Amino acid sequence: MQKEIQAVRIRTAFYRRDRRTVRLAREFARTALVDWGFPYTADDVVLCVSELATNALLHGAPPGRGYRLWLAMGVEEGPLRVEVHDSGDGVPRVPEWGGATGEESGRGLMLVSALADKWGVEERGPGKIVWCEWWPPRDGADWVDLGEFLDFVPVSVN
Repeated sequence: MQKEIQAVRIRTAFYRRDRRTVRLAREFARTALVDWGFPYTADDVVLCVSELATNALLHGAPPGRGYRLWLAMGVEEGPLRVEVHDSGDGVPRVPEWGGATGEESGRGLMLVSALADKWGVEERGPGKIVWCEWWPPRDGADWVDLGEFLDFVPVSVN
């Protein structure tokens, strides 16, 4: 049996272990979404990229190493997939809701699990891949045209 092959658009970037790279990863993702005409909620995707990149820096990328951001989008009816590859040990987990409320960190994966349609972790040698996906609406709803919103500049009223 032959498998159906679907064309995808892919963008990838490597970042060194430096906190300033999280902003660069967000900009990279937003640029790809605009270039691809991604008609879904870009802010959710960019926030998840930010959380996954931050986790890779804090918990995954050993000193002297970095992480890779990988974005892919199916051309027709396919998902948008975000992956962050790092060479660190351990498997990230979503903390319990309501637990450790005084902690300053630990909520990034809660956001990812709430905003993405699906997320997970895969092993790689060395390290892991933490990924999340957004699927097109299945109920016939139209996707939002992202381009018209990104050109909007708020005006302050005095």
